[in-house]
Amino acid sequence: MLKKRQITVVLSIIFAVLLVACGGQAPTEPVEQATPTAAPGVDLPAATEPAAPGGGQPQTPEATEPEPTEPGATEPAADTPAVAATPTTAAGAAPQPTVQVVQGEGFGQTLSSVQARGNVICGVNGQLPGFSFLDPQGNYAGFDVDFCRALAAAVFGDPTKVEFRPTTTQERFTVLQTGEVDVLVRNTTWSLVRDTELGLNFTAITFYDGQGIMVPSDSGIASLADLSGGTICVQKGTTTELNLADAMSTEGISYTPAVFDDVNATYGAYAEGRCDAVTSDKSQLSSVAKGVLPDPDNHVIMDLTLSKEPLGPVVRHGDDQWLDIVKWTIFATIAGEEYGISTENAEEQHGSAENPEVRRLLGLEGDLGMKLGLSNDFAYNVLRTVGNYAEIYEQNLGEGTPTFIPRGLNSLYTDNGLLYSPPFR
Repeated sequence: MLKKRQITVVLSIIFAVLLVACGGQAPTEPVEQATPTAAPGVDLPAATEPAAPGGGQPQTPEATEPEPTEPGATEPAADTPAVAATPTTAAGAAPQPTVQVVQGEGFGQTLSSVQARGNVICGVNGQLPGFSFLDPQGNYAGFDVDFCRALAAAVFGDPTKVEFRPTTTQERFTVLQTGEVDVLVRNTTWSLVRDTELGLNFTAITFYDGQGIMVPSDSGIASLADLSGGTICVQKGTTTELNLADAMSTEGISYTPAVFDDVNATYGAYAEGRCDAVTSDKSQLSSVAKGVLPDPDNHVIMDLTLSKEPLGPVVRHGDDQWLDIVKWTIFATIAGEEYGISTENAEEQHGSAENPEVRRLLGLEGDLGMKLGLSNDFAYNVLRTVGNYAEIYEQNLGEGTPTFIPRGLNSLYTDNGLLYSPPFR
């Protein structure tokens, strides 16, 4: 019996120590509260827990002090601005929750500058037939040029609100980094180093390409080995210059690179016979051969591919809103082709579309444009004024043009190509 009493005393002491350590109090009998009675026809508010002293939350005997939270564990960092979106509420509707949108530094700056200026400044090549060049009337034309116009249509609803800034291969990234242009749409290959080290973001691929080599038809050159000891024209500061060196080194073939600053100088030297071959993206070789060389039928692109060359628009790091705007403008042209929406029928589709995806694409449902900082009909404006991807391709690189390039990989996924748009939803 004595032993039991000793055990009881010890347990009581331990229990008391634990209560003091945890800041608890001895449990008390709950006090029964009177339930108020409502007068007839009067609704009472829902019952609530009694407030804790000082206006805090009610406590129970088991409640303990909350553990301190590690900085940054559940809340955004102090230096990361969080913008609260406050939706409007219709009369009589339940209040909508506030959505916190975390935005990095620089978010929205490009669009604000573009809108204040009144146009988009687009960096282009300017010397590449079929992609970006001056036509006989002195106007910029080409595949890349039309994507610049599509961006202007998305932002302003007007494809003419764009300024073209021709750039060389050496300066193209600098003018983007320094803010001289808003976007670079200039036959530029997407690579890891360019996507990271240069402080740039590639948006989406508009043209799947590959590097090739062009030689005179009567040269007898049919393989890389046939170019051993020869001279190859190539543009300075391009991935083609590096890919050529890699390919020749791998094959153990010696050659002399003749490097030039721009398209005209490169192909001018080749046309004069100062090089045995010229190398670049196959799209460029094809378009230049047909648009620049005096005797295009006397040259052939060799049946080999030195590298993959995914081409697409580039923007600066730091402004994700502008990245999204450029990206979804491109996707709008691809989705437009998939759903059969073109400059010819966009207005008709806008008035009669029933497909939910098409209605969202055209801005008839949802607020997709507003999420980008644009009007909800931004994609409709692109398709109505500039056209879908197929229209852009056909009028610049299609079979009826001097710079015809078969679509191949640049076809929709439904036609065994690589193009498709993420969902507009």
